[in-house]
Amino acid sequence: MKNALTIDLEEHYQATAFSSTRERSSSHSLVSRVERNTHKLLELLAESRRLATFFVVGSVAEQFPQLIQTVARAGHEIACHSFAHRQIFTLSRDQFYEDTRRAKLAIENAAGAPVQGYRAPSFSITRESEWAFEALAELGFTYDSSIFPIRHLHFDMRHVSRAPFLIVTSAGPLVEFPMTTLQLAGARAPLAGGAYFRLLPYRYMRWAIRYLNASDALSACVYLHPWELDPEQPRMNGGITARMRHYFGLRRTEAKFRRLLQDFDFAPMGSLVKELNERAPTCTAAALPQIRLSPLPGCTNVS
Repeated sequence: MKNALTIDLEEHYQATAFSSTRERSSSHSLVSRVERNTHKLLELLAESRRLATFFVVGSVAEQFPQLIQTVARAGHEIACHSFAHRQIFTLSRDQFYEDTRRAKLAIENAAGAPVQGYRAPSFSITRESEWAFEALAELGFTYDSSIFPIRHLHFDMRHVSRAPFLIVTSAGPLVEFPMTTLQLAGARAPLAGGAYFRLLPYRYMRWAIRYLNASDALSACVYLHPWELDPEQPRMNGGITARMRHYFGLRRTEAKFRRLLQDFDFAPMGSLVKELNERAPTCTAAALPQIRLSPLPGCTNVS
């Protein structure tokens, strides 16, 4: 089974963990490292002959358009990861619309191709910000990957399907490809990206993805940030929790990522969404308030 390989292309200092302390950080820690880190990531992907979806922050595309062109020329899918990397539930609908419109324009201008996919910073489309789906449909997006169907410090989305599903809005439909979770003893365990990928032993990650593919017939969604391959990045000011989330395990990430690329078959998320739309069986999704969710062709029945 093919799994979705996704990259959240952002600067190391744009991480949400440091959003409240960024202004107090030194100018040294705010120096851009996104070009060197992305080129390193592209080398790893080329060596393993894997293609990914790059969810690009619009401000990065605006500042480094040639970098986005390089990613696109290598055959990777280009998608949107907001413009200013602000959590959606901190914005009004108008602010979100403008941020996303600006990001889509900057990314498309840099890549020279239309952008179909969106991912919210820190998976911040929640019950309180579900209006974002309609805005995304209005802006021409065809799929989203912003929901993490778990209970988190900032949200509780356990009512949402673990399998891909269709969101129907007044502006049109969107395929939702939620982040990967494992159902264990009635509870959902997050895996396959970010701090979870860095903190968990690789043998567990490998077992979990294989179990997900075989037993649940679901594709995993792996996500990585270019800065996670950069253990020498300048340290930001911030609380101990933020520093642990961001810096723990950085020195082991590259080796684990190389093994992951060898052990599993991957594809860009857009191509998997296309396959889902073309296949026959259906899955039933749990309902989000005020958003009508419809069956999506190609899913197993996973709640």
